[in-house]
Amino acid sequence: MSQSLVMALAQQNFLVGDIAGNAQRIVELSRQAQQQGADLIVFSELALTGYPPEDLLLRPSLQTRVEQGLQQIAAASQDIAIVLGFPWRENGQLFNCAGFWHGGECLGRYAKQCLPSYQVFDEHRYFSVGDQPCVIDWRGHKLALTVCEDIWHEQPVAQAAAAGADLILNINASPFHQGKHSERVNLLASHARRHNLSLLYVNQVGGQDELVFDGASFAISATGEPVLQLPAYAEALGLVRWQQGQLSALTDSAEAHTDTLGSLYQALVCGVRDYVEKNRFPGVLLGLSGGIDSALTLAIAVDALGAERVKAVMMPFAYTSDISKADAAEQASIMGVEYSSISIEPMYNAFMQQLAGEFAGLPVDTTEQNLQARCRGVLLMALSNKSGAMVLTTSNKSESAVGYSTLYGDMAGGYCALKDVYKTQVFALAAYRNGLSPVIPQRVLERPPSAELAPDQKDEDNLPPYAVLDAILARYIEQDMSADAIIADGFAAEDVLRVIRLVDINEYKRRQAPIGVRVSQRGFGRDRRYPVVNGWKAGI
Repeated sequence: MSQSLVMALAQQNFLVGDIAGNAQRIVELSRQAQQQGADLIVFSELALTGYPPEDLLLRPSLQTRVEQGLQQIAAASQDIAIVLGFPWRENGQLFNCAGFWHGGECLGRYAKQCLPSYQVFDEHRYFSVGDQPCVIDWRGHKLALTVCEDIWHEQPVAQAAAAGADLILNINASPFHQGKHSERVNLLASHARRHNLSLLYVNQVGGQDELVFDGASFAISATGEPVLQLPAYAEALGLVRWQQGQLSALTDSAEAHTDTLGSLYQALVCGVRDYVEKNRFPGVLLGLSGGIDSALTLAIAVDALGAERVKAVMMPFAYTSDISKADAAEQASIMGVEYSSISIEPMYNAFMQQLAGEFAGLPVDTTEQNLQARCRGVLLMALSNKSGAMVLTTSNKSESAVGYSTLYGDMAGGYCALKDVYKTQVFALAAYRNGLSPVIPQRVLERPPSAELAPDQKDEDNLPPYAVLDAILARYIEQDMSADAIIADGFAAEDVLRVIRLVDINEYKRRQAPIGVRVSQRGFGRDRRYPVVNGWKAGI
């Protein structure tokens, strides 16, 4: 007769490449789960290496380090079963595996069958494809192992069901994008009902370079009903009981992880926090202009790190309005961050004096505007070098798309919180954050956006209104629609062709931009890899 099983879902923030440290955490958490009454603990995909390890997987010493970590984990499995993800090399091939340890022995190893090579994923570069199910008969229960992408396809689930599984343990490293969690829950619920199987979905949590893993692990009954929901953007250890084919929660569920501005804001905070923490920066600094992009970036930085680790710098010029100076100072005061104001006029004038001979007889153009931005970039990088704090850049996705930013100027820095956030979303997120507590002066939300690099300058002097611009960009960048198709959606041909041309010719800038938090299904970076030099025509 089968025994009752208490299973722990271990949602953790592992550090990529720290195999020894990750193994030690797995051992410690297994011991903790055992003390809470767990018979089995389940960790995420490639928990041993962290995800994604990228070309660390090609290092010759990888297998040796993995074997050492697994020996430590096996020794900790005497009184609790441990399921985790790890890379494994066999017969000259590398596999993305899930393994099951108990009593010091590996009782089963499963090689991932469905290797994603779309969006941010590139697993075919590293891994060979598995082709067999793995169902472990343990204490009278038949437990199947699957890895992440396998659950998005029917075949691995059907294989496990055909092999007699009554419960699937699915380990994941599934990055966040808007709407992702509801897709996961609906998908697993449909598998559960179709095959009369219960499922545990254990996801990684935390930021890794531009990716953010939202966690939000959960358990689904064979009827497709959610049994346990772990929180988003936080480490957690949740317990469920498996008895006579039924799942029940032994720990309280978190609130449902919904596709809201709150979830998007949390993703940005998580991405900034982990990039700074995992790279051991003492803090961050940013240029606070009195505009909405830097205002929202400051709020994210303070929420991620605390006010004591954030410095804001106003760098005024002749075109900087008194309103901008006042609003920047007010927000810095409200948020309690260190604040400085350093005029760029002396250095700008020095540059112009030295360049006077070269510029003689030439008209004023964007060169002079870019020089202002580059003076600010030099200041911020000097402060960064001296203090060790990392510069957060403040460009948004709309600006990056059309090149409305300056190389070696406002693009200078280490990380960009808003890299994958359209301008219209920036306004919405700023209003959301102010709804939690008022930190951004209301005037910042209401003023027309301006770079203030020329007298009376407004962003929409050079660009379509942001509502129009963002709608065109979303169609071209994220949906791969042609110019003709976008025009057919009701947009002016002149706007569409101009915006698409700007996107195409500014790929060279984006290649040199800092990485930043990815929150959409098509962010600039790992998601979208267009050649800088090309002769593609975007009309159809």
